[in-house]
Amino acid sequence: MTNPLSYLLRRLSRALGLETADAFPPGHQYARTRWNAAYFDIASDVPADEIERRICDAIVNTPLVFAHIVNPTPRMQRALFGLLEQRLRLGHKREAAQLAALLIKAYGSPDIVEAMPGLRAVVVAGTYLDPTERINAVLDFLGASQAPFDVIDMAPTIK
Repeated sequence: MTNPLSYLLRRLSRALGLETADAFPPGHQYARTRWNAAYFDIASDVPADEIERRICDAIVNTPLVFAHIVNPTPRMQRALFGLLEQRLRLGHKREAAQLAALLIKAYGSPDIVEAMPGLRAVVVAGTYLDPTERINAVLDFLGASQAPFDVIDMAPTIK
């Protein structure tokens, strides 16, 4: 009797937003995306689009939280790409290298959806390289393909 009762209490708690979400709702397009709830205080009743927006905002404000996301969505990756592009443009190579290392780690998962065509191939090709060479290969690839950085990700407006 305790199993059905605890199951119902868990569902009720989630529906009321009393829990902290650590994944998108079941059946969501990016259901394999997970994050450490300790770094993202998001109530479980928040809509999926808002969850993704909040996580992207957190990445922009504190880029290293990207390390606490498994299978980040393309939008989350683009938030990191924007920061990476900014660091490269300003000549902050060390900070850009840190962000590239986060991307390499994220692309270690076979379930991640590739946000920039060709990035997975670069990461896989560098598997046996020295970590510094691998980061440089990713930075070179991202620096050579500036076009995706110029894409603005925003919701369409209806007039």
